[in-house]
Amino acid sequence: MNADSSTLPRRTLTDILFVLFLRLIALSCFWFGLQYWAMIVGYSLGGEGRFDLLALPWKVAAAGLAVVFPVAALGLWLTVSWGPVIWVLGAGGQILMHGLWPEIFGRNPLIILMHVLVAVLYCIFRIGLWLEKRRQRERVMVDLP
Repeated sequence: MNADSSTLPRRTLTDILFVLFLRLIALSCFWFGLQYWAMIVGYSLGGEGRFDLLALPWKVAAAGLAVVFPVAALGLWLTVSWGPVIWVLGAGGQILMHGLWPEIFGRNPLIILMHVLVAVLYCIFRIGLWLEKRRQRERVMVDLP
């Protein structure tokens, strides 16, 4: 017997766009992770970025971000709550690398700008989803005498 109505709530446009946004960020995180792994194993940069040839700060940063970014990509793709948290760790690491310690890691304002832009867009989406849910709850609420 088929149910009269669907038990799944209908997805709103904001919800669909938010999932697409998270998946786009997941793809970029996966790309960052692949770049760090390629550097560590000597595939990129003509082999000059191999792990055994890196300075200690680069060893720590590259090894950490090579693990953090693919994990963040998985969490963002699956739209689970820990995905954005892990992304914040990776983005914060890169912001610190290129913003606070440019003499060690080099200055890269584009990466800093990109991470800040993603964080602002994420906050805008979360506020929009919260307002949408609040409006929906007010619409459903029934005041009995």
